[in-house]
Amino acid sequence: MRPAVPGAPPENEALAAEQDAWAGRKKAIDVGGLDLAFVEIAGVEPPLLLLHGFTDTSRSFSLLAPYLSGRRLIMPDLRGHGASQAGRGCSVADFAEDIAGLIRRLRLERPVVVGHSLGAMVAIALAARHGELVDGLVVMASTLKPEQSPDHPLIVGVAALHDPISPSDRFFDWWHACGPGVPQAFLSSLARDASAMPAARWRAILEEVRRTDLAATARTIHARTLIIAGACDPLFGAAHQQALAEALAGSRLIWAPGCGHNPHWEDPALVAAAIAGKFRAGA
Repeated sequence: MRPAVPGAPPENEALAAEQDAWAGRKKAIDVGGLDLAFVEIAGVEPPLLLLHGFTDTSRSFSLLAPYLSGRRLIMPDLRGHGASQAGRGCSVADFAEDIAGLIRRLRLERPVVVGHSLGAMVAIALAARHGELVDGLVVMASTLKPEQSPDHPLIVGVAALHDPISPSDRFFDWWHACGPGVPQAFLSSLARDASAMPAARWRAILEEVRRTDLAATARTIHARTLIIAGACDPLFGAAHQQALAEALAGSRLIWAPGCGHNPHWEDPALVAAAIAGKFRAGA
């Protein structure tokens, strides 16, 4: 775990306390025989259903949530992540079916699905399979087909992990790399969450993601779609974003200047404004 900074200002202490309390805000619901955990914040409909990326949890949206104040937010832990049970499969399709079940179990009325990275791939699969459940999509820092080479830092780094994974493993410095304004308490909490996942699960999910190709799937989607991309994303750069924009008919692409793979951590105000501009509360 990254050390706390001595003499941290009160606002940093408050953020650290908020991060420590995040897990206690989770509820659980049975979806298809699996207990899925989620955090819910009451607010105006239609709800925003926020899906995190690989190895993250609902905590991934804890910095964004205050900027979406007034909206109803549902933030689940995907299966095998955080407090949600793992189940047998871990493909993008498995995740998508879980979320379809969650929408039905919570009786959500056509939410806007906001996905980050893996979560956005899940959102695309969900909208293609269950378009009647989804009002719109926000695809953030994602791709239709990952296509990382065997020597990519992600592939090499995950292959080198072994149990028990330490939250202070140097891999997290690369995996959670972002601008200097992102709070350390938040990053430390993310590392603790991710390190609780067994290394074998990291590898199994990553293998499923690497073999996923959503190019044809995305072309069947008719939901309103917003694409948000980090201008400096080291994982899914301009070519990936252009492919998304071409496949998702009528979509709008917004670049987050100076942001890497996690625009909702680095510039949550920009991300929230983009979402609010496309999908207005009460509309």
